[in-house]
Amino acid sequence: MRTVEHFFTVPLDHLVPDGEAITVFAREYVSSSHSEEEARKLPWLLFLQGGPGGRGNRFGSLGGWSKAAAKEFRILMLDQRGTGLSTPVDRNTLPLRGSAEEQAAYLEHFRADSIVADAELVRRTLGSPPWSVFGQSYGGFCAVTYLSFAPAGLREVLITGGLPPLTGPADDVYRATFQRVAARNAEYFTWYPEDRETVDRVARHLKSTPEFLPDGSPLTVERFQMVGAFLGGNTRVDSLHYLLEDAFAGTPDGPRLSDPFLEQVQGIVSRRSNPLYALMHETIYGQGLATNWSAWRVLDEYPEFRPDAEPLLLTGEMIYPWYFEQDPALQPLREVAELLARKQDWGPLYDVRQLAANRVPVAAAVYSEDIYVDRKLSLETAAAVRGLQVWETGDFHHDGIADDGEGIFGRLLGMARSGRR
Repeated sequence: MRTVEHFFTVPLDHLVPDGEAITVFAREYVSSSHSEEEARKLPWLLFLQGGPGGRGNRFGSLGGWSKAAAKEFRILMLDQRGTGLSTPVDRNTLPLRGSAEEQAAYLEHFRADSIVADAELVRRTLGSPPWSVFGQSYGGFCAVTYLSFAPAGLREVLITGGLPPLTGPADDVYRATFQRVAARNAEYFTWYPEDRETVDRVARHLKSTPEFLPDGSPLTVERFQMVGAFLGGNTRVDSLHYLLEDAFAGTPDGPRLSDPFLEQVQGIVSRRSNPLYALMHETIYGQGLATNWSAWRVLDEYPEFRPDAEPLLLTGEMIYPWYFEQDPALQPLREVAELLARKQDWGPLYDVRQLAANRVPVAAAVYSEDIYVDRKLSLETAAAVRGLQVWETGDFHHDGIADDGEGIFGRLLGMARSGRR
C-alpha cells in the first residue's frame, strides 16, 4: 500500500467560519496494485471510526475490509477532531482553554455535527464529488448525522453496528443496554463456568486486599467490572477468559492479583489515551435534554450490576461519574464532565424529516445480539430512513468487521448499489 498524510485547517465552530481554527488530520491509503495515475482517478471512501474519542485506524498493511475497499477506492482514514494527529483533547490540553466552564463550552464543538462539517470541508478541499462513507459503531452515528445535514456530499453510505436512536432520552438506550449485557454475562458463564468463580474470587479479594494498577491507581470492584468490554465481541469475548485464567499469583503474603493481569486490566479501564470517550459518550444521545449521568441513574433499576452484588456481573461501555474520581487521567476533568452531563440545550444530531426523504443509497448491518447498539432501537431508526437496506445477522457482534471485514464490507456495498436485501 501507499499512504499520504493530509492536514486540514477547519473552524472550531463551523457557524463562525472566520473564528478560531483547529487542525484535522487524515491518512490516505491506496493499494499498490494501482499505479499512481490510476489511484488519482479512484473515488474516495471516508472511514468514520468508532468512539467517540477514537483515532482513525493505523494500518500496517491492507487487510479485511480495507483490502476489499482498496480494490476500487482511495480510503481516507479520518482522525476525528480531538483525536490522533488532529488538534488533541486531553487532561493536558483542555486546561489551556481556561475555566471548567470554558473547557465545557469548547467540547460542545466535538460532537457528530461538527465531525460531519469537518468531513464536508475535507471533501471539498480534496476536490472530491459526493463520496462513499463507511461508518463503524459511533462512526455509523456520524454517518446518520451526515445523511441528515449534508446528504449532497454523499454517494452511498455503509453502516455496521451503528444505527443510533433518532429521538428519546439516553435512559432508553441504557435500559436496553443493561438487559443485553446481563444476557451476555449469562451466555459467557455457560461457556466458561470456571470463570464464574474466578470473577467472584477477584471481587472478594478486592474488597479485602488493596490492589493497584501500574499507574498507581486502585483497582476497585467497579473498575474490575469494566473488563466486561470484552463481552461485546464475537471472537474477542474469548480474550476475557484468557485474561481471567492467570488472574492470581502466589506470593509470600498469599494470593495476589498477578502483574500480567493488572497490566492488561489497566489497558481496559484507563481512559488516558482517549479521554473524549468518557467526556462525550453520553452526549452522543443528548438532543435537547441533559443526560445527567444516564447510565448511573438507570443502574438503580438493575441492582444485579452493582459492585456489591453476588454473583458479580461485568459491565459494558457505560460511563459513571466515579470514573472521574478513580482514573488519574480523568480526575482533572471531573468538573468539566459534570457540566457536560448537566447541559440541557444540546442541539439536534439528526433531521428526522430529511431522513424520511432520504435519496442516498444506505445499507446497514444490524447485529442481533449487539450489547452496545440495541437491535430494537436500530431497526426503529432503519425504518425511519427512506430506502435504507438492513442486513440483520446473529453471526457477528459489535466488532463484526474485525472478524470478517472483507465479507461484511462487500455485502453492504453490494446492497447499497443494488437496492436488494
